[in-house]
Amino acid sequence: MSAFPVHRQKHAAKCVTVLSPFLRHLNTGTLAFVMFVALAFLSNTHGKNPETRESVPSKATKTEVVIDTFNFSPQTIAVSVGATVTWTNHDNVAHTVTSADNQFKKSPVLKAGERFSNTFATAGTYSYFCSIHHRMTGKIIVK
Repeated sequence: MSAFPVHRQKHAAKCVTVLSPFLRHLNTGTLAFVMFVALAFLSNTHGKNPETRESVPSKATKTEVVIDTFNFSPQTIAVSVGATVTWTNHDNVAHTVTSADNQFKKSPVLKAGERFSNTFATAGTYSYFCSIHHRMTGKIIVK
């Protein structure tokens, strides 16, 4: 049992002896630079695989907004000019999609599972809400 601590001490001394010449040449500036480069490299490659590196078309022509738990999700979206946004009601309660400034046609009352779509032909910001539940709001940014 006393041999184990002695063996452990010999191994630790051997590691320090091997690393000592290397550590003598490092200073905190060099170490900080190496850590910065390593971090930059890791953050640049994090989560990338061949499938995610492929470019995704930037102009989506159809976008969906889900109505669920008395919320529009996503609450704010950005789309290209000419994109069609479709709202789908996943709540068991009826909702509407109503333009805050009458910039687009109001939806009919949407029951569970029903959809409403609007195509945005002009750039701008379009705020909307549910006329039944006024705290439900959203925004479409058309670029």
